[in-house]
Amino acid sequence: MITVNSDGKIMVRRCLITLRPFRIFVVGIGFFTLCFLMTSLGGQFSAKRLGDSPFTIRTEVMGALESRGVLRKMSDMLEMMVKRMDVLARLENSTDFRKGEETHFPMDRYHPAVGLMERIQAIAQNVSDIAMKVDQILRNSLLNGKSIEGRRDQCEVPRDPKYPDCSGKVEWMRARWTSDPCYAFFGVDGTECSFLIYLSEVEWFCPVLPWRNQTAAASSTMPPPRAQASFQRDLSYLLELIGSGKESLIFMKKRIRHLATQWLRASHKLEQKLEDKKRDQKQILIHIGFLTEESGDVFSPRVLKGGPLGEMVQWADILAVLFILGHSLKITVSLKELQSNLGVPPGRGNCPLTVPLPFDLIYTDYHGLQQMKQHMGLSFKKYRCRVRVIDTFGTEPAYNHEEYATLHGYRTNWGYWNLNPKQFMTMFPHTPDNSFMGFVSEELNETEKQFIKSNKANNMAVVYGKEASIWKVQSKEKFLAILNKYMEIHGTVYYETQRPPEVPAFVKNHGLLPQHEFQQLLRKAKLFIGFGFPYEGPAPLEAIANGCVFLQARFNPPHSSLNHEFFRGKPTSREVPSQHPYAEDFIGKPHVWTVDYNNSEEFEAAIKVIMRTKVDPYLPYEYTSEGMLERIHAYIQYQDFCATAAMPEKSSSHTMQSSASPFSLQPNSTYLAWSHNSSSSPPAWPPVNSMQVWISDAGQACTSTCQQHGLVCEPEFFKFINKKGVFQQLNIVCDSTESEMNHLYPAVAENVQECYLQKEPLLFSCAGCNTKYQRLCPCRNYRKGQVALCGDCL
Repeated sequence: MITVNSDGKIMVRRCLITLRPFRIFVVGIGFFTLCFLMTSLGGQFSAKRLGDSPFTIRTEVMGALESRGVLRKMSDMLEMMVKRMDVLARLENSTDFRKGEETHFPMDRYHPAVGLMERIQAIAQNVSDIAMKVDQILRNSLLNGKSIEGRRDQCEVPRDPKYPDCSGKVEWMRARWTSDPCYAFFGVDGTECSFLIYLSEVEWFCPVLPWRNQTAAASSTMPPPRAQASFQRDLSYLLELIGSGKESLIFMKKRIRHLATQWLRASHKLEQKLEDKKRDQKQILIHIGFLTEESGDVFSPRVLKGGPLGEMVQWADILAVLFILGHSLKITVSLKELQSNLGVPPGRGNCPLTVPLPFDLIYTDYHGLQQMKQHMGLSFKKYRCRVRVIDTFGTEPAYNHEEYATLHGYRTNWGYWNLNPKQFMTMFPHTPDNSFMGFVSEELNETEKQFIKSNKANNMAVVYGKEASIWKVQSKEKFLAILNKYMEIHGTVYYETQRPPEVPAFVKNHGLLPQHEFQQLLRKAKLFIGFGFPYEGPAPLEAIANGCVFLQARFNPPHSSLNHEFFRGKPTSREVPSQHPYAEDFIGKPHVWTVDYNNSEEFEAAIKVIMRTKVDPYLPYEYTSEGMLERIHAYIQYQDFCATAAMPEKSSSHTMQSSASPFSLQPNSTYLAWSHNSSSSPPAWPPVNSMQVWISDAGQACTSTCQQHGLVCEPEFFKFINKKGVFQQLNIVCDSTESEMNHLYPAVAENVQECYLQKEPLLFSCAGCNTKYQRLCPCRNYRKGQVALCGDCL
């Protein structure tokens, strides 16, 4: 018989009094148990969905094993509680405690306690039953997954000749998989199998493992038909896309609004010229890298202080052209926006994109190119053929090919991207190796032109230069004093509180002018004079379009990366003979005069002649809105750098020697032309019927050779002439023929009669010369006023 002292009676009484909170506690345990069970079972069933990663399966299985243990512990706890309640019941029955306290504790207090004990027993039994069922489910799950888990633990690096880099990449992953969080994001956990799954399904260096679902990632649907582009003439949506918040963006929007009527008029002309030709609408990303905070955004703070605006003028016009041509645009000026639009995975940029790039074309600059490479991982190599780089001064092939540039001293901070050189788009047609993008100048109607001609002040000159530093030119006082004898000199130099000390007292300085006021000043002036810097900006073309004569300095020797700090590091060996070579070569007198500023007599004589010369406002067609629309339309329609580049044929090929040549030697025996009798012409843009093949003089570049014959060098044609038979047709004797990497090839070393063919297509170059070689040059015709396009290129 069990005896209970008074302390025990008090304990039992307190226990019975607190049964209601205890009931709430038990119900809470039951609810928690039910939720936990549902979560565990849901995880198990979700892990079996088709296409789930084995990493998910493994995680869920391990979680389920832990769940089973928790359920057992909960069942044991409930059973323990029931046993303790039984002990309490026996204590009550063994004494007179219940009778003595009956008047103070009514019977309805005890009946719920008895019912509660029964409920606890039922819950415990149910939990025990559920735990047994879960245990059975998990055993079956583990048995079914045993073969998969076994394979995961026993993965071996496959030896497949189609994937020669697989083993090396696995070795790299073993050592470096924790170097970027993106690997863990894609399921890499340090196991051999996770390496192989990643390298075969996210990257493409290894074959897909046999036990993996190889059809899940395969595309089962054809891409939807492309929408057709139609001209867009409501520019308000474009202005919304550009956004605000930066002075540079505000400047671009003002320019687009100012030229809106000119753009719309040009779009109607081009639409009539195209005669309803079908044009696919392109998805285009425009990332202006130099305006991002990550690149410093040095231009925006200088917009209102006389800083260079040439790049922003060009970008504003590019945005207008792409929009008006009817393409779908995304515009970004921040790294965060770029990452979002590209779909970059989290991490440091080592992992590739896992979804197809949603853009057909990406227009950016060198800063944006670097940002894309850092954040696209391997995908940059895959998609770089879609990039178009806005490159003010151009990039020559010798600087673009990374290996060649490194070995031969052409490596700079800007080149070495291994792009097709035509993917670089310049402000002026510096070299045909790149694509000429350009910009536009304001166009005048006939009434405006007549007004300008009748209101010109023959003794008024405006100096080209908004920054005071430009006036720090050696011997500027000398030629400005000569100019001041004949003309009133005006400047537009920025200053904050007082006149810049660099500007002579006899110069009437207007300060920095808004664009429309600057245009009015040019319409009155007779002369627009440059001090030698800035190089190749848009202002001289604006001045010529407003009826000014442009006077500039001749450089002797020409400026280049070899002798001038400004060009040092730029990816070009181009020699600049004057401040604005395009104006000198493509416009010339009477609109453009190039003289030696160090020769006082030549300078003064030029001033006298200019004052007597009558000129009409002039703007080359390629710098009109219609000309730029036409040119960019042709690029988008026909340029495709994603197609496999044709490799040059080897000189030893028997078929090359025996096949009939598509060229015919012209009667004067000096050049080759594409034969009109050729059975079939290869698909090419520009069309091959615009080609002529010339041999240069020793030490002459192909750009100069073609220009001498009224043509332009066309690098796309090099692949057709890079053959020994072409030398033979030009009556050039080759004692030997070698194929090597050299940006001057194909060429012949005439003193030793050795001929050389180009081994690397990316090194085909119109630029470059050496006194040792005569170069084989592919030339083409071009449309008047549109040097970028041949006669049949539209």
